[in-house]
Amino acid sequence: MIYIVGHRGAAGVRPENTIEGFNYAIDLGVDYVECDIHLTSDNQLIVMHDLAVDRTTDGSGKIADLSFETIRSLDAGSGQQVPTLEEVLRTTRGKVHLLCELKGEGTEMAAIEAVCAHQMEQEVTFTSFHVERIQKVKRTDANLRIGAVFANPSEDDIKFAKDIGAGGIGTQFRNICFRIIEQAHKVELDIRAWNPDTLDDQLAMIGLGVDGVSTNRPDVLMEHIKKG
Repeated sequence: MIYIVGHRGAAGVRPENTIEGFNYAIDLGVDYVECDIHLTSDNQLIVMHDLAVDRTTDGSGKIADLSFETIRSLDAGSGQQVPTLEEVLRTTRGKVHLLCELKGEGTEMAAIEAVCAHQMEQEVTFTSFHVERIQKVKRTDANLRIGAVFANPSEDDIKFAKDIGAGGIGTQFRNICFRIIEQAHKVELDIRAWNPDTLDDQLAMIGLGVDGVSTNRPDVLMEHIKKG
């Protein structure tokens, strides 16, 4: 049975990376939600995808140049505040697994501390395109879960992910084929497709044999599954 990930909550139908979006995805019945984290200028962990606040809030500027107080004063959509990682952890705890992407530089230790403080080591997987970040996580605590993200992985990328202790890889869905899936499964890694957002694309990924589907439209796939 595949697992379904609400990407940035449910970014196609709710403000992305907000508590509203995460709760919406959880209520749909997804198995995982995914978030992205950055550090503010005063070293607070906030949940946002981009380097700057411009696209997803009514503010402007780079996250690294803005204080936590400034970012919290912004509207992240539908009156939502930009959440902290701690708030997301409290939202997901005991309900769904969390994919926590280390999007911002220097986020590793603060994220590890937050997850361990909530005793959620088995409920969170740290992911990143920057493999040195997830390597740092694994070196800090070998029991923590990590996953690598590659837009279009080579066989060497897949083997490397296995060697550093990743449990799986995320791959842009348009680049997934039988060969990549077979290579991942050969070294006992699961493979997650991101981000097929139409039902046709979602079902195509399932038909290829992926282990998970990460999507901005978890509502589309969940509705299909519930219809049987």
